[in-house]
Amino acid sequence: MDDTDRQLIALLRQDARMTVATLAAKLRVSRGTVTNRLRKLEDAQVIVGYTVQLRPDVEPNLIRAWTSVLVEGNQSRAVIASLLGEPGVQALHDTNGRWDLLVELRAETMADLSKVLERVRLIKGIANTETSILLASYR
Repeated sequence: MDDTDRQLIALLRQDARMTVATLAAKLRVSRGTVTNRLRKLEDAQVIVGYTVQLRPDVEPNLIRAWTSVLVEGNQSRAVIASLLGEPGVQALHDTNGRWDLLVELRAETMADLSKVLERVRLIKGIANTETSILLASYR
């Protein structure tokens, strides 16, 4: 990746629906250059998808939480595989410090969140967890 690729990705992070013509104008390159670079970034799996970002107030009743996970011994791969198979897991991150993993959870109700947490805590290889529920977001 070069500077143009990084600038292209930065523009797409701001607005993934930006047209090729707009991207080309902002980057001061041809539309063909943008199209070719996008194709190469997708083929190389640098870009693996495009997503929609919603305002927090669009889903006001959706419960979001973050669970810090401590993994026993060398069981990280198995724990990660199990977490990625959990429907309540929105995102999974490897971290450093006291906790090994940070898991973003989503649920429709508190009862649903409780069920997700119960399933997560039963995963073999998880030694301890700590969960914080999102109360508000600010932009």
